[in-house]
Amino acid sequence: MKVAEMRMLRWMYGYTRKDRVRNKIIRDKVGVASVEDKLRESSMRWFGYVERRDVDPPVMRCERLSIAGLRKGRGRPKKYWGDIVRQDISLLRLTEDMTHDRKAWRSRIKVVG
Repeated sequence: MKVAEMRMLRWMYGYTRKDRVRNKIIRDKVGVASVEDKLRESSMRWFGYVERRDVDPPVMRCERLSIAGLRKGRGRPKKYWGDIVRQDISLLRLTEDMTHDRKAWRSRIKVVG
């Protein structure tokens, strides 16, 4: 994903790989944040919405549902949304309690680019 993004940014600015211009310089000149950071921001925005909603909806019961006796398959374990969100929260040094203040949450997760 990063390679395709940088290829598009180089194309936008008119550079080729032969010009040997560093990615950071191109990103600064174009003035955009990375796609990875923007995806993290949208995921955190959705997480804030999920955390702020009421406890009553039936969807909340599905979130806490665990299936007993489920056998895991071979290979790499699946990536679950909750696990990715926990990683992003620790990466951005946030806590789940911060989600209740929407303005503060939005300002903390905003990617400047």
